[in-house]
Amino acid sequence: MPASDAEALMRSRYSAFVLQRADYLLATWHTSTRPAMLDFAPGAKWLGLDVRSYQVLDPDHAEVEFVARCREAGRATRLHERSRFVREAGRWFYLDGDQF
Repeated sequence: MPASDAEALMRSRYSAFVLQRADYLLATWHTSTRPAMLDFAPGAKWLGLDVRSYQVLDPDHAEVEFVARCREAGRATRLHERSRFVREAGRWFYLDGDQF
């Protein structure tokens, strides 16, 4: 079932990272920016997602700012990004993002 909005897609993509579901991540990535393949950090343990803001720019564009926490090789890391999403033919896709 397609995500109802960009925030729901962001949350489902975080879950896909936790589960290392490259198929889902690639399927929900816009074709104009989608990589050919994904690599996952071996042994990475995702610790949580904090959605900081969700902004609808127009009916087909939105931004989600989030912080995702992870532990890799015993070291805590975090990914802070403002992600851009686009809706085409009724489905939301991750387009790209700016990391902080």
